[in-house]
Amino acid sequence: MSEATVIDADSSPAEMTEFEPCHFTTGTLGSGYLLEAVKQPEGESLNEWVALNVNDIFKHINKACGTLTKYCTVEKCPVMSAGATLYNWHDGKSVCEVSAPQYMDSVLTWVQCQLDDDNTFPSELHQEFPAHFMDVVKLIMQRLFRLYAHIYHHHFSDMQTLNAEAHLNTAFKYFIYFSREFSLLCDPELAPLTELITCIFAKNGR
Repeated sequence: MSEATVIDADSSPAEMTEFEPCHFTTGTLGSGYLLEAVKQPEGESLNEWVALNVNDIFKHINKACGTLTKYCTVEKCPVMSAGATLYNWHDGKSVCEVSAPQYMDSVLTWVQCQLDDDNTFPSELHQEFPAHFMDVVKLIMQRLFRLYAHIYHHHFSDMQTLNAEAHLNTAFKYFIYFSREFSLLCDPELAPLTELITCIFAKNGR
């Protein structure tokens, strides 16, 4: 394997010189409706629809990460990676290399703080959203994608052992369909799971 690409938490990943395909199954839980499910309902506010779905997406990846606490440890995953791609954590002040479980916990804690911030994610229906709302959403989705990338590259066999791969695949499909529907992630950021994402869209005609 080539030397890993180091990526700062808020920068676009450099193109990897080598990519080892991750191993996955196509098992899902009745996910044929997902392409339609992500679409904004007629008459629904775009920001409210996005906020609702980001909350649901967070709940699913949070559950997946919680399932892996016995498998994703500092000893087994001393760095946060997805194949040859390494991710550093940016806390707003400095960039540092942390273990995968530390990175995942930092992301989940940070996202929860964003969701709980009424100035960013209004709790009242029809409340005005801030001008930077979609920028925050894109950063949330970027960071949550990295958790999925780590899980697929390094813990998919663990999810199979736990009989949780169908739940993982369904949640990730919804994540990808939603991201594509509202242009929340750029292709370079998705590079660690290009093969999986290509397969997902090929099977669903998009």
